Amino acid sequence: MAKARHSRFDCNPGCSVEAAIGLIDGKWKSIVLWHLLGGTMRFNELRRTMLNCTPRMLTNQLRELEEDGLIVRKVYAQVPPKVEYSLSELGRSMEPILSALKRWGDANIGLYGKPEGHDPREAA
Repeated sequence: MAKARHSRFDCNPGCSVEAAIGLIDGKWKSIVLWHLLGGTMRFNELRRTMLNCTPRMLTNQLRELEEDGLIVRKVYAQVPPKVEYSLSELGRSMEPILSALKRWGDANIGLYGKPEGHDPREAA
């Protein structure tokens, strides 16, 4: 069952933070956005970079990101079908936020039992 989208915010202090987090609150959304910072990708390219994400989950996350205006889905009329995903202007505006999250993660990943400096994009 799909989650309720964009519930009414109470606009107390922190409302804008709630709204921003609401756009990237899926487990894989921020990771998809991070990978798309490098440029346009096809579904299977994204799937290969996110090995623990099921195809169904990736599809759902991509649909929600598109619905929220953070990514653009381009379908080419050819056989077999070709679909590409890229960041919209709004999605591209999240680059400083995603970069800050990465810096924080790099500085603190040792606290969570992961090797420091691990970047899944470098494994590809």
